[in-house]
Formats: sequence, C-alpha cells, structure tokens
Amino acid sequence: MSGAGSPELQVDGTGLDIVVIAGTWHETIGDGLIAGAERALAEAGASYRVVRVPGSFELPVAAKAALDAGADAAVALGVIIRGGTPHFEYVSAAATDGLTRVALDTGKPVGFGVLTLDDEQQGLDRAGLPGSKEDKGREAAEAAVATAVLLRTLRG
Repeated sequence: MSGAGSPELQVDGTGLDIVVIAGTWHETIGDGLIAGAERALAEAGASYRVVRVPGSFELPVAAKAALDAGADAAVALGVIIRGGTPHFEYVSAAATDGLTRVALDTGKPVGFGVLTLDDEQQGLDRAGLPGSKEDKGREAAEAAVATAVLLRTLRG
C-alpha cells in the first residue's frame, strides 16, 4: 500500500479559506474522501466549503475559479476507475495536468486527492471509510493547508 511513510502534517490553518471540490462519480468513495478532508480542515481550524462538480475532468476549472475568487487553497477530490477503453488515461492525465497548471498559474496550492484506480476496492481502501487502510481525502487537505501556510510564510 502506498500510504507507508506518509507524513504527519499538523498545521494551524486558522484564517485560511479552503474550497473542497469533489467529483460526483463513485458516491461511497467520494463521500469518504470528502469526510476525510472535512475532518482535517476542521482540526486545522481552517474555514472551508464543499462544492461538487460532475466528474474529475471538471476539477481543474472549478479549482481555478475558487482560487481566482480568493480562496487560499483548493482540495481536489475525485475517483477515476480504469475501464476497458483509453478513457481512464485521458481523464486521469487531464485532471492531473490541469490541477498542476492551476496551482502554478495561481500560485496557490491544490491538494491532490484524485484517486486513479484499477478497481473499486482500491478506492474503498483509500477513502478513509471504516476499514480503509488510508485516508486520501485527509492527506490532500493536510497538504493544501500545510502548503498554504508555507506560502504565507515565504511571501511574508
């Protein structure tokens, strides 16, 4: 499991405005990701809101809009499960490349919580649900908060 060695990020996010953007595909896994992100943001003391987009392909444009509107960071959550066509590769690459571009273009962090999976069980194992081995929603939110705090410090 890839979660071995993940950092323990405990950062004070007081005063930060975070937007969690989540795709609507694979409701059980997606809801687990959102719950993990919400737990991390509440513990960090950051203010946040959750918005939904149709799927992972739409995450970059919504993240860009949230950051342009003044959010300090975005947390992008999505679920993409491999099927029998190349669609998986196109959507995964578009979401990843788009979110990277948004972070670089805005100079603001985007926590990456887009799961690219071979099957549904892998998502259930990573969704932060009871019995899950990992909590990727939490990890993405923690990374966004930690990076926003770091950028605030660097920019003085």
